[in-house]
Amino acid sequence: MSERKVLNKYYPPDFDPSKIPKLKLPKDRQYVVRLMAPFNMRCKTCGEYIYKGKKFNARKETVQNEQYMGLPIFRFYIKCTRCLAEITFKTDPENTDYAMEHGATRNFQAEKLIEEEEKKLQREREEEELNNPMKILENRTRDSKLEMEVLENLQELKELNQRQARVDHEGLLSLHRELEERERKREKEEDERETREMLEQALVKRLRDSDSDSEEERVAGSGRATLHSADRPTDILTTDRQVDTLGQAPSSSTVKRPRVESWERSVGGLGGGALGALVVKKKPPPTTQPPQAPAAAGSHTLKAATPPAAQPPVTAQNGSSLSLLGAYSDSEDSE
Repeated sequence: MSERKVLNKYYPPDFDPSKIPKLKLPKDRQYVVRLMAPFNMRCKTCGEYIYKGKKFNARKETVQNEQYMGLPIFRFYIKCTRCLAEITFKTDPENTDYAMEHGATRNFQAEKLIEEEEKKLQREREEEELNNPMKILENRTRDSKLEMEVLENLQELKELNQRQARVDHEGLLSLHRELEERERKREKEEDERETREMLEQALVKRLRDSDSDSEEERVAGSGRATLHSADRPTDILTTDRQVDTLGQAPSSSTVKRPRVESWERSVGGLGGGALGALVVKKKPPPTTQPPQAPAAAGSHTLKAATPPAAQPPVTAQNGSSLSLLGAYSDSEDSE
């Protein structure tokens, strides 16, 4: 690997450089070089825009019979990126620029065109003044007139600046501050007025709501008063009113309510409610009736024998405390 980095080559003792044949290359030979577009251009064939700085593999050649102060001029050939049309341009050492030659048009060269036009006019003017002395006098008169107009315009601008310089900047600033203060006060007053109106509307709405609530409470209070006057709160704990034999309810003064024990008030009766299903009442033992004589032969009706009452089944609840309590309530002492 070390011999690849050797800079000096081996020349044998019998080496003669004059024996090496020289290649006869043409003067207009071309080289392939890598370059960037020197300016913005547009292809004439397809209208594709090629911007400055775009890279191309171009062919380079020396322009024959064209030189500028002994400097050669080179021509470059590139291809359009869209239609592959050939575009050529060459160097311009006189203007230190490049000149478009064929296949495209140069864009954004207005400044350059203006400069070329000015140079052309200056050249024509010098040629006219060289052979015509009257033309020199006319040009000088025109130049002096233009100079006077420029001076007048400059004087007007100076006077305008002086008038603006005499303006009281402090007064303008104070006036601006006063206007801002007035605007701020006006906005503050509008905000206060809107807030006051909103508070008044909210107060009126609250008063209306309170009036409607008081009316509803008054109606509800009167209804509750009539209800309390009709029945007492403890009436719900008592048993139903007794109905007389005629089926008419007696008056409240004549009705005699049974005595209610304290434990019945808190727990409730054992005969009804949720505890009624857990309590089994004692029933009297069935009574046997003596057999009757058969009916007469002429009668066709028979008296059906009354079946004895069925004995309730004995369950585990009979031995509970609630069954004992039910037996105690059915005793004669509780009555």
